Amino acid sequence: MATTYLKKAQKTSASGEEDVRATVQTILDEIESGGDAAARDYAARFDKWDGDIRVTADDIAAASQRVNQKLKDDIRFAHDNVRRFAQAQRATIQDCEVEIMPGLLAGQKQIPVSAAGCYVPGGRYSHIASAVMTVTTASVAGVDHITAVSPPRPGEGINPAILYTLDLCGAHTVLNLGGVQGIAAMAFGLFDTPEVNILVGPGNQFVAEAKRILYGRVGIDMFAGPTESMVIADADADANIVAWDLVGQAEHGYNSPVWLITLDRALGEEVLRLVPGMIESLPELNRDNARAAWRDYGEVILVDSREEAVTVSDRYASEHLQIQCQDLDWWLANLTNYGSLFLGEETTVAFGDKVSGPNHVLPTKGAGKYSGGLWVGKYMKTVTWQRMTREANRQIGQACARISRLEGMEGHARTADVRLEKYFPGTNFDLSAE
Repeated sequence: MATTYLKKAQKTSASGEEDVRATVQTILDEIESGGDAAARDYAARFDKWDGDIRVTADDIAAASQRVNQKLKDDIRFAHDNVRRFAQAQRATIQDCEVEIMPGLLAGQKQIPVSAAGCYVPGGRYSHIASAVMTVTTASVAGVDHITAVSPPRPGEGINPAILYTLDLCGAHTVLNLGGVQGIAAMAFGLFDTPEVNILVGPGNQFVAEAKRILYGRVGIDMFAGPTESMVIADADADANIVAWDLVGQAEHGYNSPVWLITLDRALGEEVLRLVPGMIESLPELNRDNARAAWRDYGEVILVDSREEAVTVSDRYASEHLQIQCQDLDWWLANLTNYGSLFLGEETTVAFGDKVSGPNHVLPTKGAGKYSGGLWVGKYMKTVTWQRMTREANRQIGQACARISRLEGMEGHARTADVRLEKYFPGTNFDLSAE
């Protein structure tokens, strides 16, 4: 099997990463010690926002009035799809109970976290869809309190469509905060909000680093990098659609990798011809992002078999993976490493990003090799329990005492000893490790 790069990336997803840890750590430390006042200072400095931090019900009502009905209908459509998919996922997460041996019952129970914090980007682009994905899923999971933050625009506040969406999807509190200060406010329970148990949602490198630093103290959805997209296409694929699918994802940012694996040289060469012109047709900001992403991170890889395509794809473990090939069931059965899979020309990453249902918060930088994306289960804890009869202690207690003594844990052993002595008085048990 052979792999040929018709276009090789100059950089990888790890290229050009600045060490932002010290900066982020300083901000987190100052906000934790300085509380609300420190967070307000950073909001004024970075968000250029000196208004109220907590969004009121009147603010939300006013924002709703500024969103036209057509957009409201589209947002509701997306919310309904994401909610239905999350509800279907929730139905797969079950409590269970089993009698492991006579007298020993054990089980598991699903408990939602008490409080979740959802970050919704609002810088270069207003990510309405991120509000849908993060808050809706938390609501379906049954989280008691959902706090959401989004960067306010100077003199205006959070984008009205984002505010409308957050309210529709079930956010209990919304804060006019972006960046590290938004993450800190949710983690530390500022502005009369509960300290969150988990932080979710996409953001820039400072947001991602803040979540990484706080991980352990709180849960997070994942360690996220720039968005990635891969297309696998055979000779029957439409080069125009393939090229637009790559360009459409490259506009995310200058460092967003887009990759094509093709089984047909002619298709690959046609995509290489089409992409530059498509990029130049975009609006300025989108064009600049896509041009840099394609130049530095774009790849076109020619393979000679679908098995080799799977090998290459699984090595990359792309966040988004589109299949525009024949025999879609074969690809579904054989691919293993990806964040979300889009099978056939009829679907595309943008559908998943915005409205189709499965969550768009997905693993990047190879994390698809060991993790999936955000889903209703991320907001839940699977905890275990057990219950036992005294008779079951006869066997369990002896085995526990002997194993504990073999390990040198005498205190553990004696917790078994005292039960055996109480429940079976006068019985001589062999409780030694020898």
